[in-house]
Amino acid sequence: MIHPSPRLPASAPASASRRTFVQGLFLGGAALAAGTLRRPAHARDAAVARPGAELAGTDFRLDIGATPVNFTGRTRPAITVNGALPAPTLRWREGDTVTLRVANRLPPGVQTSIHWHGILLPANMDGVPGISFDGIMPGESYLYRFTLRQSGTYWYHSHSLQQEQAGLYGAIIVDPREPAPYRWDREHVVLLSDWTDLAPESLFLRLKKSPHHDNWYKPTVADFFRDLRRDGLAATLADRRAWGEMRMTPTDLSDVNAHTYTYLMNGVTPANNWTGGFRPGEKVLLRFINASAMTHFDVRIPGLKMTVVAADGQYVHPVGVDELRMGAAETFDVIVEPSGQDAYTIFAQDMGRTGFARGTLSARAGLEAPVPTVDPRPRLTMEDMGHGGHDTHGKAMEGGCGAKMGMEGGCGAAMHAPSAHAGHGNGVGMQAHPASESRNPLVDMQTMTPTPRLDDPGIGLRENGRRALAYADLRSLFDDPDGRDPGRTIELHLTGHMEKFSWSFDGIPFAGAEPLRLNYGERLRIVLVNDTMMQHPIHLHGMWSDLEDADGGFMVRKHTVDMPPGTKRGFRVRADALGRWAFHCHLLYHMDAGMMREVRVEEGA
Repeated sequence: MIHPSPRLPASAPASASRRTFVQGLFLGGAALAAGTLRRPAHARDAAVARPGAELAGTDFRLDIGATPVNFTGRTRPAITVNGALPAPTLRWREGDTVTLRVANRLPPGVQTSIHWHGILLPANMDGVPGISFDGIMPGESYLYRFTLRQSGTYWYHSHSLQQEQAGLYGAIIVDPREPAPYRWDREHVVLLSDWTDLAPESLFLRLKKSPHHDNWYKPTVADFFRDLRRDGLAATLADRRAWGEMRMTPTDLSDVNAHTYTYLMNGVTPANNWTGGFRPGEKVLLRFINASAMTHFDVRIPGLKMTVVAADGQYVHPVGVDELRMGAAETFDVIVEPSGQDAYTIFAQDMGRTGFARGTLSARAGLEAPVPTVDPRPRLTMEDMGHGGHDTHGKAMEGGCGAKMGMEGGCGAAMHAPSAHAGHGNGVGMQAHPASESRNPLVDMQTMTPTPRLDDPGIGLRENGRRALAYADLRSLFDDPDGRDPGRTIELHLTGHMEKFSWSFDGIPFAGAEPLRLNYGERLRIVLVNDTMMQHPIHLHGMWSDLEDADGGFMVRKHTVDMPPGTKRGFRVRADALGRWAFHCHLLYHMDAGMMREVRVEEGA
């Protein structure tokens, strides 16, 4: 039977929807762990037999089911769409109304859903169980129907359980009604993801019990003496003391890395080498999508300059770079012009420099180019973390003051007054923090001097001899589409506790947080302050996030805003979409562990 699942009524208690969402995270994780999502042996490897499949038009049938895959030498269960991992690429056209009949073919008790990431649509089409609809139960179908009001490169994924990690993701291309402001001869989707043979639920439980499991590179005695020779005794001891007070290490760049993950490009391992063709002299459009669960990728093509022409589906003024960082859920369109050689490596290393995805642009089948070695592992500094008392190179200065702990003690004088909810908030100075962070056992640090750092390409990309993209390079081809100054500001702090693997906004995990309420039609500013040592790509459903420059001016339109440690960034939102929406970190297990809020856009709120 095909039907739109009934929406939760607007009057439903917030705690009920949050409870539904949180409980849903665990229904089906056990099914993955127990292997009940397996199909018969004759279906082996069906999921990797159809990479790059494309479905075009306005009417689609998508069947979500269980398919065995083998990326590592072990056959493991995956959740797929029409038997494919990645799911088929969907090709739409701006202005069309698309109809998608999504059927749940999973075992009893395993709910599913699809969220159309970055697509503007009615709230009951957004696909978030417990917020915008009830989810799709086994044996049932859901009819998604909406009109496309945009063009560009997007993607879709499950918002149920940890099915996104298990394989339920695919690309979306929306062709524009009017010609694009650039020309290309050929295009390829380059979809990056991270695969684990662990059941996603098992990985989440491991993160809760042992959050540093994949951090194999903690500072050693040799590192101490190296820093001593370079920085001197006082600075070295001050640096070690600051990290010790935070009970953290400067090598902890990602929670999960290549010690657990196999990185994929269009569903293909580095050894199997996904290949896209070209003819010399062609302009090739590459549509990069980071569909990973937990990975920031740094992407480059040795020997080729990349011209970035779109970010998160929206045109930007072209900018030439050698390398770009992609947070989870971000998309970038780039144009390359291969000439002078017959093969080029597309190289996407993880931010922690533990592994990579790779593929090849090739003039003929079977060709490969040299694969670069992974760059040296970078180390976080106190400057990266937004703490005073350190110079711009992260060298500890005498009398330096590390992090302020969320509990008692720590170094520095934190102001625990509630955050101001007026004014731009992007300025430099001692940072105020919400009262909910004070003496909170789920908050292990606070940033004291956060700044936007929009011109910083990020740790590991500075001064590496390559021109790396920074957010400050991105400028939309259009002016602020709304034009109004924000009428109010909401400031939210990204908070967490590393040892407990607890993540939240303002120290309040999703299950205990009240919704953010927006007035329909208002223009407001959201300011994010990253109080953690981790990098968080933040996604607001249903509305654009218009990122501001350091002076509060409109800079670039995005659907996902990446937040490095110690940063404070503002973006404007036009609350033009009635209903209930999700707002969360797009690192899957950070969202599952609490870094999520519900946003309600209401008339007369």
